This record gives sequence, C-alpha cells and structure tokens, in this order.
Amino acid sequence: MRKPSDEEVREFRQAVRGVKPLRHAPRVQHRKKPAPRAQFRRLGEAQVLEDSLTFSAADLDVEFGEELLFRRLGIQDAVMRRLRRGWYRVETELDLHGLTVPEAKGALRDFLARAIARQARCVRIIHGKGLGSGPRGPVIKQAVNVVLRRTDAVMAFCSARQVDGGTGAIYVLLRP
Repeated sequence: MRKPSDEEVREFRQAVRGVKPLRHAPRVQHRKKPAPRAQFRRLGEAQVLEDSLTFSAADLDVEFGEELLFRRLGIQDAVMRRLRRGWYRVETELDLHGLTVPEAKGALRDFLARAIARQARCVRIIHGKGLGSGPRGPVIKQAVNVVLRRTDAVMAFCSARQVDGGTGAIYVLLRP
C-alpha cells in the first residue's frame, strides 16, 4: 500500500466536508465471552473423591497414638522431611472433632474439593486421636488415612508436629 499524497488527502477532505456520521447502534453486539468452566474436570474430581471415600473394614488398621506417613512414588526424601518438620505453609485446615464417620467423610470430601479447586499446596486435617472412640480405636483417623491414600491429588501426608496436633492431625501435600 502506498501512502496518499498531500493533494489526494486535500481532495478527499474537500469531498467529505459537511458529511456527518449516521447515528445508529452497531450492527454487531460485542459481548464479553464467559470464562471457561471445566465442568467435566470438576465432575471427574468429585467422582474420584466420592469413590475414594468408600472403604472396607479391612482397611481400618490405625492404632491409638500411631503416626501416619504416606507418600506416592516419586516424592523425594527431602520433600517428606520438610513436610514432617512443618516447613510448608498450611494454607487451610479442617477440624473433624465430634463428627461421625459419615459426617467426617462428607466434610473431608468437600474440603478436599475446595482445596484442589483453589490449588492449595499444603493443608492440615485435624482428626483427633480417637480417645473417645472406645475399643473401636480412632475411627475418624482411620477413615482419613484410607481416604487420603485413595485420593489421586494427595501426593503425601504425615502426622503433624506436636505443636500442631501431633498424632491427632496430619499435614497433607496436594498436587500443584
């Protein structure tokens, strides 16, 4: 494309002198596109969480005062050492004290879904030591142990430092 000469510009301006633009609504209404929503991903995560919360009585093998420790294949020793020492910033926490196992499962499911959606990296779950459970042992602790092991987004977890609840709480490292 060539640039118009000064004479051509002058002739054009003289030709359109006195012309007024028409007032009308634009033909195309430009609407802002809605933000994309990953419906299937959310539904898939919810289904995985739901599936992970079903377990058999054979899976419940945690004793009073026992430390919990779990890591997926590929998690380095240094990462576990930092997690056990409480070096990761806990972004949110859930307290399951006083809940029944079904209530705790529902609360845990909702909590994990929200934490995953917010892309939290480290969370704390307070399950208690199970001292009020009688001969059944720490049922909430056992349920949390099984659920977290079956949740793909959980990379590792371990019992918390004594100051953060000891064997009555765990730090959970979630997939980034």
